[in-house]
Amino acid sequence: MEVCGTHTMAVAQSGMRSMFPKNLRLLSGPGCPVCVTPQETIDYAIALAKQKDVIITTFGDMIRVPGTESSLEPFSPKIVYSALDALMIAKENPTKKVIFIGVGFETTSPTIAATLLAANTMKVQNFYLLTAFKLIPPALEYIAQAPKINIHGFILPGHVSTIIGSGPYQFLAQKYRMPGCITGFEPIDILKGILNLVQQITRGEARIDIEYKRVVKPEGNKKAVQILNKVFEPTDARWRGIGVIKNSGLQLKNKYKKYDVRSKFDIRVPKSIEPRGCICGKVLLGLNTPDECGLFGNKCTPLSSVGPCMVSSEGACAAYYKYGDYKRRVKKAEKD
Repeated sequence: MEVCGTHTMAVAQSGMRSMFPKNLRLLSGPGCPVCVTPQETIDYAIALAKQKDVIITTFGDMIRVPGTESSLEPFSPKIVYSALDALMIAKENPTKKVIFIGVGFETTSPTIAATLLAANTMKVQNFYLLTAFKLIPPALEYIAQAPKINIHGFILPGHVSTIIGSGPYQFLAQKYRMPGCITGFEPIDILKGILNLVQQITRGEARIDIEYKRVVKPEGNKKAVQILNKVFEPTDARWRGIGVIKNSGLQLKNKYKKYDVRSKFDIRVPKSIEPRGCICGKVLLGLNTPDECGLFGNKCTPLSSVGPCMVSSEGACAAYYKYGDYKRRVKKAEKD
């Protein structure tokens, strides 16, 4: 399983799946932060966007993710390139409540933690955070112990591992006897990672190796982790299509709860309804490939997406649609 969405896109773009022997199968995992964000978080963000004197700020890949009734797009949120941009918007609009939608893994969350520390220093009173962060290692443990998910090894994420290092993955090898290899994003990086995993499996070995040594160190980025742990603490979190995974999310520590948008707004949203026919959750777990979904390439396309895996630039469905050979198969099926 390639865990990271950037790996998924790189694998699809390179066409390497078509070169593999039949006994080697590469599956996409839950490493797309937009894709694993639960439906109720999107619905809550839309409810916030409807409030008076509110400015919603977010990364661009969240704009078109479908909620139960719509996406954020009709409410014209401001697209930012960093949480610091959102903080500057708050500083420039003191009469508005500026809310940043915090979605991402360990790669993104330290920079947002640093932004909250900056807001605290600058005494900005109108900046709030909607937390929807996820942690990769607990999700990998969920997959490793799930009886229906038959994974033999993990291509571990390069970006996340730059922050946390290789230590947090050691349980995969020690507890579950499952090998892992942290790789970069060039095709040669990924192929070297696959070779490493195949060699470990055929030799009956289980280690966590680093192929991406030019960037990733075993100890990770200690300063980034220190900043992250200063502002956030682990909490149970819901993953789309998976459910609640213990200690797989981040919440603000008590000292920084004043930035938690949920403590500012008492909003109740109707029960969220997942789109009918969408198997995004199963795709995120490697149980299905995107082209096994009945909506794929038909009712669900990048321009009219049903599920988040087609919206996100790192989504498995978007990767299969953009670079896959499904169009050839569709034409063949229509001809037959």
